[in-house]
Amino acid sequence: MSLAHVPTKCRILIVDDDRLILATLSKGLQQAGYDILPASSGEEGLRVAVDKQPDLAILDVRMQEMSGIELARHLREKTNIPFMFLSAYGDIDIVRQAAEHGAVGYLVKPVDINQIIPSIEAGLARAAEIKKLHKVEADLTNALAAGRETSIAIGVLMERHRMNRDNAFNVLREAARTQRRKINDIAADLVKAEEALNFATPEFQKP
Repeated sequence: MSLAHVPTKCRILIVDDDRLILATLSKGLQQAGYDILPASSGEEGLRVAVDKQPDLAILDVRMQEMSGIELARHLREKTNIPFMFLSAYGDIDIVRQAAEHGAVGYLVKPVDINQIIPSIEAGLARAAEIKKLHKVEADLTNALAAGRETSIAIGVLMERHRMNRDNAFNVLREAARTQRRKINDIAADLVKAEEALNFATPEFQKP
């Protein structure tokens, strides 16, 4: 693949404690059109990742102090940054660890820039798919939560004011329209008020 055919400019974090490999890989990928963030240790890589939020991280597996595997675990805990592993060792155990830790790809040293670009682009594409799935999951969770609060609020109105479901929903909708707020926000306030009332009521009940 020609260096001129990189479709988009993405920010890539490269973490390797071998400074020669770090410099060579960083320069080659920068010339290929990527925005590169180099780091010479796992600790530095983690700081850069949290601060700069790259599109992809390439992590050397075997580093002193913090290995690429350890760094990958921290990235999963603290960020949503996808990562690939880089290693001179192509044995099956490391490949298996890469898969178990959620890597979107695996590169083996020595690297040739033209040859690894397709793997990097595939990793970026996979990362974009994962990001999209996470967004869909978050949207679904929010929608379910919103629907649940609205349903509870409708139930409260039906119980307290002896109205049917349609009338209860119309009350929420009219309140939302009057206050220029979302129906779910109105519903959430009503649910909180109901919970507070239920919590306080026993204190005022005398035998």
